Amino acid sequence: MAVFRFKALDEVLARQPLQITREHNLTSDYFGYKVFDRPKMKKYLSKEAYKAVCDAVDNSAPIDRKMADQVAQGMKAWATENGATHYTHWFHPLTDGTAEKHDAFIVNVEDGGVVESFSGKLLAQQEPDASSFPSGGIRQTFEARGYTAWDASSPAFIVDGTLCIPTVFISYTGEALDYKTPFLRALNAVDKAATEVCLYFDKTVTKVQANLGWEQEYFLIDEALYMARPDLVLTGRTLMGHASSKDQQLDDHYFSSIPTRVYRFMEDLENEAYKLGIPVKTRHNEVAPNQFEVAPIFEEANLANDHNQLLMDIMKKIARRHKFMVLFHEKPFAGVNGSGKHNNWSLITDNGVNLYSPGKNPKSNLQFLTFVVNTLKAVYDNQDLLRASILTAGNAHRLGANEAPPSILSVFLGSEVSKMLDLMETAVVERKMTPDEKTALKLNIGRIPEIILDTTDRNRTSPFAFTGNRFEYRAVGSSANCAASMIALNTAMAAQLTKFKNEVDGLIEKGVKKDEAIFQVMKRLIIETKPIRFDGNGYSEEWVEEAARRGLTNVSSVPEAISAFTRKEFVDLFSSVKVLNQSELEGRAEVEYEKYTMKVQIEARVLGDLAINHIVPTAVQYQTTLLTNVKYLKDVFPADEFEKLAEGRLGLIREVGTHISTIKVKVKEMVEARKVANVIENAAEKAKAYETTVFPYLDEIRYHIDKLELTVDNELWPLPKYRELLFVK
Repeated sequence: MAVFRFKALDEVLARQPLQITREHNLTSDYFGYKVFDRPKMKKYLSKEAYKAVCDAVDNSAPIDRKMADQVAQGMKAWATENGATHYTHWFHPLTDGTAEKHDAFIVNVEDGGVVESFSGKLLAQQEPDASSFPSGGIRQTFEARGYTAWDASSPAFIVDGTLCIPTVFISYTGEALDYKTPFLRALNAVDKAATEVCLYFDKTVTKVQANLGWEQEYFLIDEALYMARPDLVLTGRTLMGHASSKDQQLDDHYFSSIPTRVYRFMEDLENEAYKLGIPVKTRHNEVAPNQFEVAPIFEEANLANDHNQLLMDIMKKIARRHKFMVLFHEKPFAGVNGSGKHNNWSLITDNGVNLYSPGKNPKSNLQFLTFVVNTLKAVYDNQDLLRASILTAGNAHRLGANEAPPSILSVFLGSEVSKMLDLMETAVVERKMTPDEKTALKLNIGRIPEIILDTTDRNRTSPFAFTGNRFEYRAVGSSANCAASMIALNTAMAAQLTKFKNEVDGLIEKGVKKDEAIFQVMKRLIIETKPIRFDGNGYSEEWVEEAARRGLTNVSSVPEAISAFTRKEFVDLFSSVKVLNQSELEGRAEVEYEKYTMKVQIEARVLGDLAINHIVPTAVQYQTTLLTNVKYLKDVFPADEFEKLAEGRLGLIREVGTHISTIKVKVKEMVEARKVANVIENAAEKAKAYETTVFPYLDEIRYHIDKLELTVDNELWPLPKYRELLFVK
């Protein structure tokens, strides 16, 4: 097989699709070759079209139809030379994945044949069926029209012979029906608000970009074993299964050598990711057996989210090549660690300054403090909203467990930053500080110490932690679309920075000097946000009690958390920065209620089916074997000897019988509870009914099934057990 270096790609792409092998190529040789990035645009587009696209990406400038036609022609030429035969608008509906409808690059010609064609109109906009995607009542079933529109800021790419064009998805009347639309709005809002605040410190700043680095955790399960577990196939998690005698107790899987079969999967995955321009950098074993993590280099947030959604999709395909199934459920196995998707978030100016990096001079240090304190305030004021953005049916199993932060939102800052904020809180005009306070910045109102890089340990129990030059939102679930949490965070930050600037400007108008005005507002915010700052063990019961005393909210109910989306304070928040309107928020809340209800409903139906049609018959068969054994014992042994021999067996028979009877009763009760909940029309009330009257049966029934698993003959048990599922063969 011929292997070509990246510099030779242009000459060979027209002849045959490029075949890459990691053994013969450096990653940099072929990184992004399936992406219509700027180097390829420069080659395939006219100077005018190239400039138009760059202007759209860098400055949000519109692209007119003439330029769109030129871009479409160049994009088609590049795509077809790379073997693409179809194109699709690739978008993120309010489901657990992405969506795409493929169309061929062909149109009829007069002689009855076809030619390849692609226009600016087809590039810029298409019309999928909006009624078939969740809308929360924004669109009725008979109102099918919706639109996808090209997101030029995220480059097109090729997957399996199809040109994929990232797009937004909106209704016929303009409401957002996806994650990308409000995400782009939120990023635009935080850009404007942060830029305005940056101008206090640097007049050259014209743009602030949100960066995102996600850490994707996942499980790999042998495909054959997966297919033998209907609960995994239909719900993504095991609804029954007794703990393996050995799982993660020894911590011997974490960061250990990667199993050979898994390594081959990872290498294949990275190869495909690099072709698609996804800068995957880290891979390792996670804590639980069969659990792993992949993480990229940080990128602009919208592109990073597209890359995460794309990677999750190709992970599923590549896993099948290696006879694996990949699990993104937050808690696929009881008793071992679940999976999260830590979102590392920061703000970067267009001149390359990370606003969360401590500075090297007084001005940049004050800027750093300003953004840290405003982040504290944004999280403190919007803790219920941030929780609503990540608390789902799957993530509810994980949050609060040993490996994940609780449903209480708190912020870890580390000793150095915390000390600095404490000093600012108590600072007065011309107060003289000690040498230990590392004085570096003198204002008319006092001194602020030098900011040094934190040398304290990172707090892995904090749901929202400062980690040196960014904040890490650790509570996000592994199956989530990153945009869900990032919409909430960037919206909250945009609104808070706007409030901050208005307050500072108000003081300046009253004659207060700029630095003193900034300090005065910051000092008040530091005092107000003290309850949200916590550097201790977020998993402890003591913290739950302490958080209650501080007035922090602790919501573990998914329906209750979802209700935050429609509270007036948050409707006003989203409206103030023009990210989502009331109708869109109500629609999203409705979608989340329905998703929760349907997921619990599916789990209940699957468990009921497995319990009655698989577990109970198996237990009855085993019980019958025991009864037969007892009968033979009675026929063979004298009465006094029989009683001694049969005593244990009779006890086992009664135990198995009790579990069988309880399972049958509980399944029947669960079915009746579902019937009652199903007639409730209000989505919020139905979700609450499923949570309080149906969901508890899942654990109750599981308890008895897991007891039977320990009792019934292993050869009879109908499902693969944890000891088989959790260890790569």
